[in-house]
Amino acid sequence: MSNWGKTSNISYQQWRDPEISVVTFRGTAGDSLRHDEEDQCGDYEVYTTGMQTVDLGERRTGQDPTEDTFTVEDAVEAIGFGKFQWKLSILTGLSWMADAMEMMILSIISPQLHCEWMLPSWKVAMLTSVVFIGMMFSSTLWGNISDKYGRKVGLTMCMMWVLYYGFLSAFSPAYGWVMVLRGLVGFGIGGAPQSVTLYSEFLPRKSRATCVMLIEIFWAIGAVFEVLLAIWIMPTMGWRWLLGLSTAPLVVFVTFCFWLPESPRFDVLSGNMENAMKTLRLIAADNGKTMPLGKLIANKQEERGRIRDLLTPQYRRTTLLLWFIWFANAFSYYGLVLLTTELFQAGDACGVITKGAKTEPKCNLECKYLTLDDYKDLLWTTLAEFPGLFLTLFVIDRIGRKKSMAMCFLMFSVCILPLYACVGRVALTVFIFIARAFITGGFQVAYVYTPEVYPTATRALGIGTCSGMARGGALLTPFVSQVLLKKSVYLTLSVYCILCLLATGASMLLPIETTGLGLQESSRITAGQEEMKTGQMSNGSEASPTHTSYGSSYNS
Repeated sequence: MSNWGKTSNISYQQWRDPEISVVTFRGTAGDSLRHDEEDQCGDYEVYTTGMQTVDLGERRTGQDPTEDTFTVEDAVEAIGFGKFQWKLSILTGLSWMADAMEMMILSIISPQLHCEWMLPSWKVAMLTSVVFIGMMFSSTLWGNISDKYGRKVGLTMCMMWVLYYGFLSAFSPAYGWVMVLRGLVGFGIGGAPQSVTLYSEFLPRKSRATCVMLIEIFWAIGAVFEVLLAIWIMPTMGWRWLLGLSTAPLVVFVTFCFWLPESPRFDVLSGNMENAMKTLRLIAADNGKTMPLGKLIANKQEERGRIRDLLTPQYRRTTLLLWFIWFANAFSYYGLVLLTTELFQAGDACGVITKGAKTEPKCNLECKYLTLDDYKDLLWTTLAEFPGLFLTLFVIDRIGRKKSMAMCFLMFSVCILPLYACVGRVALTVFIFIARAFITGGFQVAYVYTPEVYPTATRALGIGTCSGMARGGALLTPFVSQVLLKKSVYLTLSVYCILCLLATGASMLLPIETTGLGLQESSRITAGQEEMKTGQMSNGSEASPTHTSYGSSYNS
């Protein structure tokens, strides 16, 4: 290891926090579990954080091992991925499954109510938009609740909310009631992304991207299950039964949510060290691993859940770019979902209006109930969620989060281009399938990247505000995919194509590549230090997970 003062020995935690100074010196070999993966000679360090000093010193033979210390990050890395995380994956995955079903149902009941209640196009679009209005206004609120009162509290409350109003909406007697109750469902769904906040804080660094991506499989399962449920329910029992039975995953989640633990990272940040240790011991016992020796320590406590912390100089550029990326992602994803049913209803029957030298396909989009063929094609395009997830899973750790998002946006735009032609139903299904695969992958990369880039004090709020921007995009997209489409197919497709090209550039402009980095515990970082981090990322340091354990130093 190089001597103190050389750039190669500056610790990750030191340049994260300018108030931390680190002194390294030799100890006895292999004494501390905390340094097992770093150096067999057992380097020990003195950390000075504000007014608090923790001296790990040189431990002599017979010295009490409990004098050593470790952080939550150290404990999570030592415990690793095991039985506990598998159970957590299933439980948090149920919230994603419910979210997907509530979203997918919009493209199924809209044509049904359009014909059954003879609704004009703008009222059909409002049925979808009101859900996203509720989500847009509640996402930041649920993020704030999760940062102030706990991830478990926020997630459990929002899922109970969705279950209650989702079930009630099945009994709506008129259009106004559907509007109000689905809006309240949307208000609850705004908290669903907090399952990612909770889940990611229990994951070791090497497994995080893979696990967060795999939990998104529950979203795909939920979307596919909703279509299969519609094929069974809609022809015989109607949309009310479909709304009621779509709450089944929420019933299971609420039944078992008592097992859901609070994040130890949140407990440490809020000063509840005893509860954090209890949770970590539970995870270690479940996984059959041992806890690190010593005492659990924490960084200086910070204010939690403040929006202004997302717009400080070190995070402003990242936050603004992420807001646009999430907006573009949701606008394009949900737009394609709604566009699918609209174009499938048009089938191959495309009239052509000739105005001078210009021709444009005009699809016959009068009131039509979805047929079995429509449901089958909808199922095929929904299955695109799976290859999209697996493709992104393959590249996310190889080319990084930023390039993965950019690739997905770019390929979505490329797949939209053939739709400018009046293609047949088979070709239409193929191009929509591929486009949906890529936009799904891009959405999931955003869910991996966002909790990695924000510290614990604002992580839930960061995801919440990004989700709020996404819901804003989802709120606007029905007026493009359902209303503007009837005026101009070309203009509709151009909106989605151009927006995703802009999102491609925004993804590449993100200042931080988080591949291989541990979750941040503190937000104290200067703009100059962020530039230093970005420079280190461009040199390839992000590829090595061992470079970013909080409380450890770089070894070169």
